Amino acid sequence: MKATEAKRPGTRAIRTPGGLSVRVGLRSTVVVVLLVVAALAAAVVLIGTGDFAIPAGDVLRTLAGQGDPGQEFIINDLRLPRVLVGLLVGGALGLSGALFQSISRNPLGSPDVLGLGQGSTAGALVMIVVFGGSATQVAFGALVGGLVTGAAIYVLAWKRGVHGYRLVLVGIGVSAFVTAVNGYLLTKADFVDAARATVWMTGSLNGRDWAQVWPLLALFAVLVPLVAVYARPLRMLEMGDDAAGALGIRVERTRLVLLVASVFLTAAATAAAGPVVFVALTAPQIARRLTRSPGPNLMAATWLGATLLIVADLASQRAFGADQLPVGVVTGVVGGGYLLWLLVTERKAGRI
Repeated sequence: MKATEAKRPGTRAIRTPGGLSVRVGLRSTVVVVLLVVAALAAAVVLIGTGDFAIPAGDVLRTLAGQGDPGQEFIINDLRLPRVLVGLLVGGALGLSGALFQSISRNPLGSPDVLGLGQGSTAGALVMIVVFGGSATQVAFGALVGGLVTGAAIYVLAWKRGVHGYRLVLVGIGVSAFVTAVNGYLLTKADFVDAARATVWMTGSLNGRDWAQVWPLLALFAVLVPLVAVYARPLRMLEMGDDAAGALGIRVERTRLVLLVASVFLTAAATAAAGPVVFVALTAPQIARRLTRSPGPNLMAATWLGATLLIVADLASQRAFGADQLPVGVVTGVVGGGYLLWLLVTERKAGRI
């Protein structure tokens, strides 16, 4: 394997004997490594946080199989699954947001804005209000609702292809419609179902166990390699359809595959933890500012999403104790402030 200097300062092109070329940015690599360390460190602290506090050293020893039976039960059976769900959900939302924003070439083109979270919520509400479904059935309904909403947005946005601003505008319209449907379903629910639905709609990691971990891991095992294969075509796609097509990229096929992957990621994350808002919107933008690199920054956005969600859950537990807020409320407060800042910045730049 041979490394050659790329034109961009701080970037190397790694070429394999088979002809595969991968660009590696030094700053981007450092940022990703630091984000991985931050996410795992926050995860260890979060595992040790609770009514029965456990020092970080004991957490690490228990994870290595050297803890006492009491600590093993608390960590491996009660707390570790919740933290893993947080990491996977945050990573899925960060990656999905990066894909949507790159495809639409719009910083507001995230699943939060386009209505995918609302679509998953609609599916969950149908299972709760209409069928009185179990937790597994609610998760399945959320997954189906997100997939159906994603398909509807794609079909409605199609006009000799799917283009960025049309995708965003159609998504905003679909989001408004589905939000109205959700409000209607809540008004028709009895008190118990309405309370249950409201708790689910805030987005929370409470009560998550291994039943949510394994499907998310399987999804990552399938979709992350698929997204990696299409990372270079996605970078070309950001230059515009005509330029990408001239470089040999199959534009619509690339866009469709990546949209399907991002819809699955968002729907699965919502099914596992409820609609955790603003992570998909903020993670890719903050990742781009940290790496100072053009392009989708998929790895940085994934790990930043995981870090944001774990830190938000940790802040909820540390700040509010037994009366901790659901993690979706914390991300909503932080993300809402970021969205206002982003809108002001975009307006000053003349882009909106």
